[in-house]
Amino acid sequence: MKTVLICLMLALGKIIVAQETETSTITIEVENITSDQGHLILGIYTKDNFLKTKPEYSQQVKIKDGKATLVFNDVPTGIYGISCFHDANDNQQMDFQPNGMPKEDYGLSNNPMLYGPPTWEDAKFKLEEGEQKISIRL
Repeated sequence: MKTVLICLMLALGKIIVAQETETSTITIEVENITSDQGHLILGIYTKDNFLKTKPEYSQQVKIKDGKATLVFNDVPTGIYGISCFHDANDNQQMDFQPNGMPKEDYGLSNNPMLYGPPTWEDAKFKLEEGEQKISIRL
């Protein structure tokens, strides 16, 4: 009985170790920012929270020479979408015109050409284990 119990515990231990989450480091380079005034705010989303609620991961960084670089470590592999905007007036939110059009420049992963509000399908990408670089143009 002890032998069976020990074998069972060892097998469970191997299963738990095998289920450790694979992670990645994402380096995101954002370019074509019209000025160095304000900050760039970027969020990494899952399908469930894309542009609806708080992102899974977010950062705010200063802009230098029209560019910003952000690094996210230990992000579990999976399907994500990225959205970012140039918060030129530093009010911590995207500003909109009365007709609903954005006042501030924004960008998405995959750099889609948009003719309406961004969608999950426009921005989704597969994050694989290891290091991944993503470029976004505002």
